[in-house]
Amino acid sequence: MRTGTSLMPALAAGLFGLLMTACTSLPNAPGSAVSPAEARAIAKEAWLYGYAPIQGYQTFYNQALNTQAPGYVGGLNTFRHYSRTYTPQDAEIVTPNNDTPYSWAWLDLRAEPIVLSLPSVPAPRYYVNQWFDLYTHNFAYTGVRATGREPGNYLFAGPNWKGNVPPGITRVYRAETEIVGTLTRTQLNGPADVPTLQALQAQYRLIPLSAYAGLPKPPAAPPLNMPPWDKDKAEGIGFIGYLNAMLPLMPTVPSEKAAMERFAKIGIAPGKPFDPASLSPELRTAIEQGVQDATKQLTETAAVQKDSKKLFGTREQLGNDYVMNRSLGAMLGIYGNTKEEAVYASQQTDPEGKLLDGNRKWLLRFAPGQLPPADLFWSITMYNLPQRLLVDNPLNRYSIGDRSPGLKKNADGSMDIYLQSTDPGGDKTSNWLPTPKGPFFFVARFYGPRSNLIDGSWSLPPLTELK
Repeated sequence: MRTGTSLMPALAAGLFGLLMTACTSLPNAPGSAVSPAEARAIAKEAWLYGYAPIQGYQTFYNQALNTQAPGYVGGLNTFRHYSRTYTPQDAEIVTPNNDTPYSWAWLDLRAEPIVLSLPSVPAPRYYVNQWFDLYTHNFAYTGVRATGREPGNYLFAGPNWKGNVPPGITRVYRAETEIVGTLTRTQLNGPADVPTLQALQAQYRLIPLSAYAGLPKPPAAPPLNMPPWDKDKAEGIGFIGYLNAMLPLMPTVPSEKAAMERFAKIGIAPGKPFDPASLSPELRTAIEQGVQDATKQLTETAAVQKDSKKLFGTREQLGNDYVMNRSLGAMLGIYGNTKEEAVYASQQTDPEGKLLDGNRKWLLRFAPGQLPPADLFWSITMYNLPQRLLVDNPLNRYSIGDRSPGLKKNADGSMDIYLQSTDPGGDKTSNWLPTPKGPFFFVARFYGPRSNLIDGSWSLPPLTELK
């Protein structure tokens, strides 16, 4: 059962379409019993709470609901497979992984569970189905590391499902939210491997439980009438409308009941319409100031993050500061893997704390015997700022790593990676990762991390500037 305010699904669906309309006549209007100082503090807390879910909503809306979006996957409960790596023209997700082609799917678990059927995947090909809920928590994994290479059938159920598990199900995964997604990654071994990759991707199947078990199909869930994505609204005071739209799909967990009661003081509640124009000038200013406070805190904290190990995982794995950790993960690279699957490291600032700039020349050096300790593979991918997208360059080289053709070691076993906007020339070109002419950051990804990478005894070396 939901805690706090709850709505029947049909009523919730009816309210979704009103989320951006005026609500001046609503009872218990926001601000009736809250001071500006308290409203500012609540808004800061609530914006940080909602940041990751709302950033995830952008991807969900454009992939599953917005038929006009380039990244539309075809709706709910269906896979869209890509059989190529990303380019600068792909903008539906920030900090895209350019190592393994993606398969995306969003499951609607309101009416019934969905069964994921997976084929046998021969070694040494790597694949992983990463499963996340609307909070962006990684609540389940299937694939080489988590479930092996044998075929299997995996049942995904929503928070309110109470049915029976039929025979043939390998494992059941319960989600906290009614909508969940997968970012599936499958290793591609060069252009000639594309047909084999496509044949494998086609064997990732999503089957409604009724069809899998030969049962009568249950009544369909109400249509999802969700607000269109608008970045300025979603990251400003309008975040309240987006969060309210999502909350009927995110039943409040017991540990967050008190937080939801605080949030209600500024108009946050499942399915509740929200219109900033209905607020008093004092309350609106206070909420906007809280949003600014939260944005500043998150941006400043993100700028000094060095790796991803605390930023992705289950609610429990993210620890006591799970709200900030998942917010940082969403800002730096939403839908990153849990550290046991892959470790990510990033640098955004120079030794003086300024944003890295491609108008300067930088060197990343791995000392002899200190190449990344990853059993599967590793790569470093370049992104521009503030867009956080891949960088156009004359080599069409967006990442570099242990699978890059021609990557060279020095005579002593060390390795130099050149990060700059101009070609370093000569033998250095093979080890050049082009930057934009301006602010940038990079993400290093280590798949199959060894224990010294997970526990931090090995870390990414700092950049040095080349004069």
